[in-house]
Amino acid sequence: MPYHHGDLRRALLDSALEAIDEHGPAAVSLRDVARRAGVSHAAPTHHFRDKAGLLTALATEGWSLLADALGEAADRGFGEVGVSYVLFATSHPAHFAVMRAPGLARGDDPELRAAMRRAEAQLQSGAERFEAGSEKPSATTPLAAWSLVHGLAALILEGAVAPEPGSDVAALARAVTGHLRPPP
Repeated sequence: MPYHHGDLRRALLDSALEAIDEHGPAAVSLRDVARRAGVSHAAPTHHFRDKAGLLTALATEGWSLLADALGEAADRGFGEVGVSYVLFATSHPAHFAVMRAPGLARGDDPELRAAMRRAEAQLQSGAERFEAGSEKPSATTPLAAWSLVHGLAALILEGAVAPEPGSDVAALARAVTGHLRPPP
């Protein structure tokens, strides 16, 4: 559908997400994004300069969306923060692919770094509340929890794991995060 009016930047981002869903972030090209958006092949460079700029914008958006989702789940407990992570990844697979594709986005971009820190702070805060009653809080609890939910999300997205029939991703994520225990 050709672009006619409105927010060209958003149209380009949405076209890029569509292309990433089909071919992965490494295969995205500004020409294809422009074609999908129905604009000239030069149009994306006015907003993003190059492919790395486009992918940086998508990664920033993804980390911001993730931080928001984690923040919304925080008051429901640490396990629910993990469930939120898995739900984000499986409902935003193109964002998630860009977020975990090293070297494609500009890792030194200040907005990207800020969005990543915000998501990390949500995970850290959840871990601190989770460990509040434990005798020996662990510096690795956030890493262990992130590894668990990130691995589950990746396995689901790769098709290696699926929820049982009659169940859903949230129920599977809750069953897995139920194995998280604070240090003694």
